[in-house]
Amino acid sequence: MTLDSPAARGEADHIPASGSPSRGRSLLLVALALLALNLRAPLTSVAPLLTPLRDDLHLSDTAVGVLTSLPVLCLGLFAFVAPRLGRRCSLRTLLAVSLVVLTVGGLLRTGASAVALFTGTVLVAAPIGVANVLIPGLIRSRFPQSVPRVSAFYSGALTFGAAGGPAVAVPLADATGSSWRIPLLLLVVPLSVATVVVVLLAFDRQPPRAPAPAPNAGVRPPRLRRSLLAWQVTVFFGAQALLSYTVFGWLPTMWQDRGLSAASAGLALSLCNAVGVLGAWLLAVSGRRLPDQRAAGVAVACLTGAGLTGVVLGPKALAWPSVAVLGLGLGAGFALALSLFALRSPDAPTTAALSAMGQGIGYLIGVLGPLGAGALHDMTGTWDWPLAALLLACAVQITSAFAAGRARTVTTPPR
Repeated sequence: MTLDSPAARGEADHIPASGSPSRGRSLLLVALALLALNLRAPLTSVAPLLTPLRDDLHLSDTAVGVLTSLPVLCLGLFAFVAPRLGRRCSLRTLLAVSLVVLTVGGLLRTGASAVALFTGTVLVAAPIGVANVLIPGLIRSRFPQSVPRVSAFYSGALTFGAAGGPAVAVPLADATGSSWRIPLLLLVVPLSVATVVVVLLAFDRQPPRAPAPAPNAGVRPPRLRRSLLAWQVTVFFGAQALLSYTVFGWLPTMWQDRGLSAASAGLALSLCNAVGVLGAWLLAVSGRRLPDQRAAGVAVACLTGAGLTGVVLGPKALAWPSVAVLGLGLGAGFALALSLFALRSPDAPTTAALSAMGQGIGYLIGVLGPLGAGALHDMTGTWDWPLAALLLACAVQITSAFAAGRARTVTTPPR
């Protein structure tokens, strides 16, 4: 998002003129929470329904693999589109339109053909990729004194949505008598429609125009690519995305390969995501007492590595505690990765630009996780080598945390 973007200047994120500032901020927090639920539940709710979906549409294993990787790919690709859209539209309009497209995609992907399924999946994931980039800049501009806490609140809501989707998908299927279509509809359409209403109420229709920023305020997106700190933040986010989406895609299979039941596999994934909410909260509480984020970055990588090792190699008696540790690491790590976009930026426009760069490249890195883990497992017949690769990603995250976690902001590099 550039400096002359309406959304970047904050023209669309003022509190409603008819209410008090505290009421406006409260409504904005409600909008953030609802947006977060929309940005994860539609994606994670598919996994527990893959078997009936595959059987109904006669999909091959290769097609299922593409289906599960397509959303992460869209998150990365459409993150690059968000800044361009931000130059044309206000944040209020972009979020509302994104939710409308998400609703259309949710309706389309429950169609009668594989083409409708894949097209609808793109229409679901694309607006999520756009909104992912917009929200860190909103947090930076509207809550400048509370970035870690609000980022943790937002990431906790994201994690709650990620946990809630797979947890209720199968019960909804049982309650409605539909193998997969109605549950996927119910997990997208009602919530996205309600969120559109709240988003429209949470932002002014015609807020006062903010004065233009100083010529040298912030870092323009093209120059941001020359910033070493920006790349360090991007690597941290990319490692986090790779670890998270590998766990989301393969944890149930790892669980069952250890001889544990298929019924408990879905619960293990839900537990991992649910404990992540606690991880985000702990990061918010502890982060206020730390001089910077280096220790937090190392801690989340170590927790993630320990949890993965326990799930793959530990005794079965420690399987559930290992999942809990893994969830703590991933939840706190994602909250930290999001907050770094704002903490390492001097202003909201730079936050938006850094968010676009970090999430765009980071999610493309994240695609390699589930694909690479599956390929290594197919080649070796064991989860030992995928675990080794994931532990290497944890080491990369630790290394980048030492640099990205230092208390400083990106600056325009010398020419």
